[in-house]
Amino acid sequence: MSEVYVTRRTKLRARCQAGGSATALISRPANVRYLAGTAPRGAVLLLGAGEDVLLCPGPLDDRMDGRPDEALRIHTLPGAAGDPAVAAADLAAGENAGSLAVEEHHLTVGRHRAIRSVVPRLRLADLAGAVEQLRVIKDEEEISCLRIGAEIADQALGELLESILVGRTERHLALELERRLVDHGADGPAFATSVGTGPNAGRPGHRPTDRRVEEGDFLSVCLGASYRGYRCEIGRTFVIGTSPADWQIDLYDLVFAAQRAGRESLTPGAAYRDVDRAARQVLESAGHHEGLPTLTGHGVGLEIDEDPQLAPAAMGKLDACVPVTVEPGVHLPGRGGVRIDDTLVVRPEADGGPELLTITTKELLAL
Repeated sequence: MSEVYVTRRTKLRARCQAGGSATALISRPANVRYLAGTAPRGAVLLLGAGEDVLLCPGPLDDRMDGRPDEALRIHTLPGAAGDPAVAAADLAAGENAGSLAVEEHHLTVGRHRAIRSVVPRLRLADLAGAVEQLRVIKDEEEISCLRIGAEIADQALGELLESILVGRTERHLALELERRLVDHGADGPAFATSVGTGPNAGRPGHRPTDRRVEEGDFLSVCLGASYRGYRCEIGRTFVIGTSPADWQIDLYDLVFAAQRAGRESLTPGAAYRDVDRAARQVLESAGHHEGLPTLTGHGVGLEIDEDPQLAPAAMGKLDACVPVTVEPGVHLPGRGGVRIDDTLVVRPEADGGPELLTITTKELLAL
């Protein structure tokens, strides 16, 4: 894997040099992990003029995710005092660097001032989202991690559906799902698991409560697994106990049609906002204009919410090997709702079109 990380840092260094900076300070943890192979708590990465250095506030231990790239020099700050970001800027100044590109969107104002006070003659440039842009297109090793994470999430959800659900609380079901994720080999949940029943079903980002599952409820579940740092997502909606009511069938079929439209529009070269429009117009044409999610989907990877954003005003076009979610939903206040969420990888038509990673059935099941 060392060659992978060296190649990533080489690409970033070329971008920095094109912007007039010979050195760069990476402080956002996911970006450090992407470029260094690991991101110990509080660590930063310096792309130096002479060598690349991972600066850590303490000694490395076996509990950290991933292993540092062997081509990096590891510099551990003595004692508990000192800020690795400030130490990295000092190292850059010692290499006679004229400027240092920093992630202004991640550095706090206080940290920025501390760097300036230590190296006042070093010009600080904004690296902006350069690393995030590199992270959008995944290599096959990254996609493999997402694929395994999706399999784990599918397993955990499938086992839950085989258990007795009536009478159990949203909170209890969410905790059980997270336990099952770990049992099947996940690092942990990719995000806080959402379980909504009855009037809570279909609410995006719903936090589980002590409401108990009742006969005739919609039950919506959204969960994800983190595997080797990579995070995927799946969301499904079911009916509890009895055959679904007509309104539940109609609402489910509508959201399913919207989700299918979004999935089918995932082709290399498709505009982000066109994917959103494909799903959104199905819901709006049925009269659902208010309360729709702000976006239809988003990228996933080392973070659960990455670029690209599949939203009405999003600028940009999809590339091959970009993993995204497609997750439209409708919530009817006081009644409940439906949310269907998949993680897919954009692939060209010649390769079979979008690759579906989360394969749990999307049939409306009565559990």
